[in-house]
Amino acid sequence: MTEKRPPDTAVLALHYQNDVLHPDGRIRLGVAGDDLLRGRLVRAAWDLLSGARALDLVVVHVRVAFQPDYTDLVQNCTIFRNVAASGAVIDGEWGSDFYDGLAPDPQRAREHAVRHTRISAFYDTPLEDILRGHGVRRLVVGGVATHSVVEGTVRHASDMGYEVMVAEDACATADPAAHAAALSSMKLIAGIGTVARALQWAAEPAHAPHTKEPA
Repeated sequence: MTEKRPPDTAVLALHYQNDVLHPDGRIRLGVAGDDLLRGRLVRAAWDLLSGARALDLVVVHVRVAFQPDYTDLVQNCTIFRNVAASGAVIDGEWGSDFYDGLAPDPQRAREHAVRHTRISAFYDTPLEDILRGHGVRRLVVGGVATHSVVEGTVRHASDMGYEVMVAEDACATADPAAHAAALSSMKLIAGIGTVARALQWAAEPAHAPHTKEPA
């Protein structure tokens, strides 16, 4: 009998943090004051994480966080200047912590947390090393906001050779039009589906072999 191989799909959970999701959070890019949107998003994100664990998928939780003086924040564009002006996501403070119920499971060897400081979760982080170490070839991505970290990470992942599915209901943007536009923009480089569809896809065999390893 051949030994069963672990799944080659990982879930990237992007920016499920207090400053992003909590009503008292300082970043309003993802859900702003919309409690209905927040509730739907949190439920979908919880479903994504619990489903991934049930399938024994690798899960990488990515949080954005900066030093208290923001010396590690390059303020070269509006989004980063706004973060500094708001005093948000300071490493070690409540705002940069993972949102209650959406944090990593410390008991799982296939679950990791990564801190980053740019748009893409891959830029200057150990994310690629983690995925490579687990033999990951495909990614399910959820997070906030759809048009920033999600789209930036999905595009980066596609360029690196990963096959990607975006769990659209586990993503959000305060402006529904921006959310829809980002999803539409990603259709050429990633699959788009609900959490349920993304988990179904993750459980399926890869559709076609890659011509080379993700790099």
